[in-house]
Amino acid sequence: MSWATAWKIARRDLNARFRGLRLLLVCLFLGTGALAAIGSLTAAIEGEIEANGRTYLGGDLQIELWQRGLNEEERAALESMGDVSAGTRMQAMARYGEQAAPIELKAVDDAYPLYGELTLDDGRSVNAPAPDEAWLSKGASDRLGATSGDRIDIGTETLTVGGIIADEPDRLGEGFQLGPTVIVAEDLPVQAGLIAPGSMYQSKTRVRFIDGRDTEAAEEALEQQFPEAGFDIDTADRAAPGTDRFVDRMSEFLTLVGLAALVIAGIGIGGGVTSYLDARRQGIATLKILGATSGDIARIYALQIVAASLVGSIAGIAAGVAIVPLLAAALQGLLPVSSGVVIDPGAIVLALAYGMLVALVFAAPPLLRARHFPAMALMRSRVAPLARDPKALALVGGGLAAIIALALLTAENPLLSGGFLAAAAAILGLLALLGLGIRKLAAAMPRPQSPVARNALANLHRPGSSTGALVTALGFGLAAFVLLAAVQSAIDGNIAKRVPDRAPDYFVLDIPRDRVSDFEGLVRQADPDASWRTVPALRGSVLAFGPEGAMSRTAELDEIPDGAWALRGERGLTYADNLPQGNELTAGKWWGPFYAGEPLVSVDEEFAEAAGLEIGDMLTFGILGVERTARIANTRRIDWESLGFNYVFVLSPNAIRDAPHNLAATVELSPGTSTGPLLQSLVAALPSTSVIEVGGVLEQARTILEQVGLATLAAASVAVLAGLAVLLGAIAAARAARTYDTVVLRVLGADRRQILVMQLIEYVVLAGALAFVALGIGSLAAWLVVTQLFEFDWLPDWGEVLAVLGLGIVVVLAFALGASLPLLRAKPAQALRAL
Repeated sequence: MSWATAWKIARRDLNARFRGLRLLLVCLFLGTGALAAIGSLTAAIEGEIEANGRTYLGGDLQIELWQRGLNEEERAALESMGDVSAGTRMQAMARYGEQAAPIELKAVDDAYPLYGELTLDDGRSVNAPAPDEAWLSKGASDRLGATSGDRIDIGTETLTVGGIIADEPDRLGEGFQLGPTVIVAEDLPVQAGLIAPGSMYQSKTRVRFIDGRDTEAAEEALEQQFPEAGFDIDTADRAAPGTDRFVDRMSEFLTLVGLAALVIAGIGIGGGVTSYLDARRQGIATLKILGATSGDIARIYALQIVAASLVGSIAGIAAGVAIVPLLAAALQGLLPVSSGVVIDPGAIVLALAYGMLVALVFAAPPLLRARHFPAMALMRSRVAPLARDPKALALVGGGLAAIIALALLTAENPLLSGGFLAAAAAILGLLALLGLGIRKLAAAMPRPQSPVARNALANLHRPGSSTGALVTALGFGLAAFVLLAAVQSAIDGNIAKRVPDRAPDYFVLDIPRDRVSDFEGLVRQADPDASWRTVPALRGSVLAFGPEGAMSRTAELDEIPDGAWALRGERGLTYADNLPQGNELTAGKWWGPFYAGEPLVSVDEEFAEAAGLEIGDMLTFGILGVERTARIANTRRIDWESLGFNYVFVLSPNAIRDAPHNLAATVELSPGTSTGPLLQSLVAALPSTSVIEVGGVLEQARTILEQVGLATLAAASVAVLAGLAVLLGAIAAARAARTYDTVVLRVLGADRRQILVMQLIEYVVLAGALAFVALGIGSLAAWLVVTQLFEFDWLPDWGEVLAVLGLGIVVVLAFALGASLPLLRAKPAQALRAL
């Protein structure tokens, strides 16, 4: 029989609504839809960053420095590369009448912006404002209640609001904000008294290349020319590193969800195809009697499976592409993605390839079983089930190898994807062994006296039993419920832990050392019961580290060790006589008050372990262009979740006290005290200080974590739906045999209630046995997602997890019993004639 003839027969037999293959369509729709949406959204975000990286960064290359700008030699090196734009960023306070608000002060020169356009809400495209003007973001305008033409105070200067910002081209590259943006002229911070020796500010200098040079080569040249300058260099291809990292992690997680949905769906596909072919067994037998060969049978039904798989996959891909604009609209403002339909050929082809491979691999075993048996064996298959075809094992193995190869070749993180697939294979093997164990245990158990219980137990181990398929389906379905609950509750736990309801009311920066008594007096006047804490605040970078005489220069490292993030760029530094609050000494000794010996430093124990540092090793810091070396005296365990001052490096006072610096403070008012009067008095009396309202920061952090949790919930729901689809597939695959058993039992005198109770006992036994396994599998998967992908703490609410698992069992039983109801309506005479 030719392929054309096989297709003619397959097309005539294939129902236009794919009756019998709908489960296959649903499973592929879920899996390919998830992968298409994930791939298209990720491609859209990455494409947006790549296309607009220069605009987001504000240049081809950017150099950041704390507490100083570029010197003449450094600026000359940048000017030799192209056009240069310089400016500063710092926290400050703005006042308008009785209103005061913390702001992100952005001072820019006349060359700003080098890329893109800064536009105002009146339609004007502008550069830096005039020396006596300011551009306000919409947030700053709303906080202050000021609009165009109003006069606001920043530091000691009074400025006119020249306009409200509609589009700030480099907003994404500026990173997380502690206040709304106000753009001013380059010299304003100095004129307003906000910048003085020791002030906490950041300079940003950007370059637009004029000769098309390679950014990586330019970065390497600057690092070689100025190895000790402490440059923090960003380039246009990593204009938003925090966003890139978030997108990469979410993409990895969502891709794993899509693969999980397809793996789970594959099991459902196998069950659905088995059920479909079982319903077609008389047609297959008839074709064989009329002379069709085994190869002809394989062609006919393989073509039907391929056609259904294509329809399901294409429908899923279409739905995935269609949902991307909705996801983009939800993510606007959080991630760089434009609304509109995004068609990424790579993501579509990959989703289609996965869908077809999974469909063919899992459909192969039932197809091969049907092709190799004679007509009479097919007709007797309800009472004498078809044996397994050994060739199916080799075909499935080859198909799985192809899927694994495709996953590894296309993965951003092959190790992660490979580990996931290996874990999925191990879980499938575990569930298969568990199914075999349940069958053997049920066969070995003594028979109950109750005929209903005896038949329920027999259903678990009799020939042709669907126990193995049901165990796999129930295991994955219940594990998906556990995964969903554990991930969501762990994220909620991190919100509760990392974003506490009670925190200091204010962080105050840049308090002059000679004005500390004034600051304390203002706090005491606003609230006699208030508490505050002040610490010296400096910035510096680690230039070298390691044993004395064999220190490694940070600039010469090819790669920063994992966990040693404090070696990258400039970090906060402080000094103290005593062990800081919330810190626990883990090794070594503290130097104590009035220490005057060799300069010492205390480091975070996790950082020391990651960097390979031990007590007695040396650290060299670059502070305002001056090198300071100190010996490691001890290590500390830091409570990073406490909203106070936490520093990786705390030095002895004699090490850095002489460097120019100011103080920072936390202020906690007594409950019920209004924060407004203190804010107004601080801004009026200490205009060079900047005050950060902690409540707004906590709200931003809580919102971001809640968004992550919502995205995770939506994504993991796909796995739950796939698990339920698999369960329906397993039930559908066993329906033919169940119908025969039910009819026989009813002929022998069993009523509908007894048959329903029999089914309930069987599913309750299986669900109960699998609950513990699903709890372990789902919890392990959730732990990997939470701790390894998101790098959150493992803080699940086990009460919530167990409650969701219980709900999952109830849902599973409801689905199982619901699918059993049609069996009770089967008419014995009609069913027996159909056999």
